[in-house]
Amino acid sequence: MFSRILNTGLMVGLLLVVPQLSRAQSSAVPEFDGQQAMSWLVQQCDLGPRIPGSPGNRALRELILDQAASLGLSASALCFSAGNPAAEGEVELCNVVVSAGPPGGDRLWLGAHFDTRPFSDLDPDPARRQEPLVGANDGASGVAVLLHLMEIFSAQPPTRGVDLLFFDGEDSGAAGKPLEFCLGSQHLARTWQDFGNPLSTGTPEGLIILDMVGDKDLAIPQEEYSRRYSPDLLARVFDRAAALGLSAFVAEPGPAVYDDHVPFLQAGIPAIDLIDFDYPLWHTTGDVPAACSPASLEQVGILMVDLIYRSEP
Repeated sequence: MFSRILNTGLMVGLLLVVPQLSRAQSSAVPEFDGQQAMSWLVQQCDLGPRIPGSPGNRALRELILDQAASLGLSASALCFSAGNPAAEGEVELCNVVVSAGPPGGDRLWLGAHFDTRPFSDLDPDPARRQEPLVGANDGASGVAVLLHLMEIFSAQPPTRGVDLLFFDGEDSGAAGKPLEFCLGSQHLARTWQDFGNPLSTGTPEGLIILDMVGDKDLAIPQEEYSRRYSPDLLARVFDRAAALGLSAFVAEPGPAVYDDHVPFLQAGIPAIDLIDFDYPLWHTTGDVPAACSPASLEQVGILMVDLIYRSEP
C-alpha cells in the first residue's frame, strides 16, 4: 500500500539513498561471538590428541576443509613429508589454506597451528609426562578463532583479500632444538610462491599468528621477535586493540618465542606472534577447555574482525 502513494520525487530520492545504505551496511564490521569460538575449541578437543599423523589430526584437517567447502570458501591441503621429531622415520604433514575476499592483490594472512604436542613434558606429575596434550589453549584456541572467522566470511564476505593458514607440525620438537618445531610454517615459508600454491597469486602485507589466545587470564604482550623485525605491523595491531578498548592486549615487551611467525620473518615477510606465554598449564595435562574462556577468544576475534573489515589504519 505504501509503495502506491510514493510520488516520483520520493521514488528518485529513495533510489539514490538505497545504494548508499547498502554500501554502508556492507562496510560494517561484523560481530565476533566468543561463545561460538569456544564451541569450536571444545569440538577440537573432543577429537582427542591432534598429533601429526594421528586420527585426531586427520579428523581436524578434514573438519577445516569440509567447513570451508560448506561455507563456499576456497580451501587447499598442502601436504608434504618431514622427519618426525617425536618418533623415528617420517610423517606426513598437511598445512591448510582457506581464502576469502577478492582473489590476488595485497592480502592479510592469519595463522594458527592445529596440531598438538605428543607428550605433556612439563606436567607436575612425572608419571603423566608421556601423555599427549589435549591442547585446548596450545593449539585449539587460535584455530577456534579462525574457524569462527570462516563463518563470518561466509555471512559477510570481506572486501579485502584474507588467507587463513592452518599449520601442521608446530609442536613435536624437543626442548632446545627450535628447528624441530614449526615444521609446517617452515615449509610454507619456503614454498608459498611455488606454482600452484594458493598463496602464490597474491602479495602478503603481513602475517598475524594466533597462539595460546584462550587463557582465562589472557594478557598478550608484544613478543620480542615481532617487536624487533615487524615493528610497523605490531604497532598497527596494538594501536587498533587500544582503540577498541581490548584490555587483553598489553603494549609492553614480552619474551622472544620461536613460533610460526619466525620462518616468515626469515623469508622477509612481516609477521607477528600474538601469544600469552605466561600460561602455567603450558605442555601439561591441565591444558583443557576449562582453562580457557570465551571472553578471551572474543577479544582476539574482535580485533581480527576489525583489522579485516575496517579500512582505516
